[in-house]
Amino acid sequence: METFAGFLPDALPGLPAAVLVVASFFTSALTAAFGVGGGVAMLALMGLFIPVAALIPVHGAVQLGSNTGRAWHQRANVRLGIAIPFVIGSIVGAVGGAFFVVQLPDALLKLGLGLFVIAVTWTKIPGADRLGAAGLTLGSAVLAFVTMFVGATGPLLSAFFAQLFPDDRRALVATHAAGMTVQHALKIVVFGLAGFAFWQWLPLIVLMIGSGYLGTVYGTRLLERLPEQSFRRWFRIGITLLALDMIRRGLMALI
Repeated sequence: METFAGFLPDALPGLPAAVLVVASFFTSALTAAFGVGGGVAMLALMGLFIPVAALIPVHGAVQLGSNTGRAWHQRANVRLGIAIPFVIGSIVGAVGGAFFVVQLPDALLKLGLGLFVIAVTWTKIPGADRLGAAGLTLGSAVLAFVTMFVGATGPLLSAFFAQLFPDDRRALVATHAAGMTVQHALKIVVFGLAGFAFWQWLPLIVLMIGSGYLGTVYGTRLLERLPEQSFRRWFRIGITLLALDMIRRGLMALI
């Protein structure tokens, strides 16, 4: 344990780091199997041990590795016709958000997005499964723009992709992983340009990514065994809980 701790920043002891590495396996397995929940759970756990200044960039780096691993392992189910327009739209939206001067109230954004996610999760948007490349690019640009102001990337993107893949859980999870890889890569670029010292946290990040990939392999096996109807039920429950928590945090900020 002392040798392991020698590779870590002074702000993070060896035992909490080991807990995070183990937890990365289970949170990655959760997302690989049900398409949602792992990133938020990992963020909450990391918040107990990692200083606030490093929390978001380190979490973003771990999630970049986790989603890249999931997209690669499930690459046969990634729909490139959806992923490529999403990448283009995400870059446009992120650049636009970076230069947007007016900051919208965070509490109101959380409330609005939480309600929107619930509505999209439990209703069907007419024509969503027939959305063309131009529509996908525009929708992705809006999503990327919004996520520059509120960290609701995962649930919002999951709800969006669920409309595009109403009957294919494998394509939903795999393409969501590809989309999240782009989203987190853009965040890492921003934090890197801002001067965050990723190298200080690199040993922990690498170990968590490795553990997370093993979790992805296990979670993918569970996904393959899940009936489509069961997956959709648990997916909707998970998305709804995350959206309700978003609404709760928005209301608490207003009080």
